[in-house]
This record gives sequence, C-alpha cells and structure tokens, in this order.
Amino acid sequence: QVQLVESGGGLVQAGGSLRLSCAVSGRTLSSYAMGWFRQAPGKEREFVARIRWTGGNTDYADSVRGRFTISRDNAKITVDLQMNSLKPEDTGVYYCAADRRYGGTRDYRTYDYWGQGTQVTVSS
Repeated sequence: QVQLVESGGGLVQAGGSLRLSCAVSGRTLSSYAMGWFRQAPGKEREFVARIRWTGGNTDYADSVRGRFTISRDNAKITVDLQMNSLKPEDTGVYYCAADRRYGGTRDYRTYDYWGQGTQVTVSS
C-alpha cells in the first residue's frame, strides 16, 4: 500500500508561481512512476506531468510544458511540481498519483494510488 499526501496549493495571481509537494510513504518506489493530474469543476481529470522514480524520465502535457517542472527527492521521498507563469486555466484540484504497473502513462485510469488533492486557484 502506498500513501500520498499533497500540500502547497493556494490562491495566486496570473503570472505567479506555486510549488506542490507530494509526500510518499508505504512502499519502495523504485519500480513506480509518479504523476500529477488536475481536475477543474465539471471536467474530466487530466494529465499534467509524470516522472519515473528510477531514472527520472519525465513527461509533460503540452499545456504546461516549459512552465511546470516535476521532480522527485529520494531523501525526502517526495514528488514536487514547480508551477511558474500560472494561468487562470491552470485552476483546479491537483492530485498526486502512483503507477506501479505501466511505467507512467497519461491515462489517470492506469494509476493505482491517489492523494486527496490540493486546490490551486489562479486569479486573472
């Protein structure tokens, strides 16, 4: 079993920055991929970014590439999402997720464990 706890959300003006963190516990993560997803009201959960714990290979949604950076800290056992140049369309609940089977896809249905989510609101 893997437990995920997100933190770092909040309210920020357009153009600002936030850093989300996901604290991971419960299992050895060497074979896992970790993802960040977001969900706006009335919309489907969408892929934001993912990183493979071993090797650090990353992938980003086109809408955030160049503005967001995903990273993992082996000592703290966290997965962070640095978000810069935020836009109002980045608003939503951001979820951290762990994938133990597929190497980290863009499909939220392939992830096995989820955090409770953290709200990010970007005002115009």
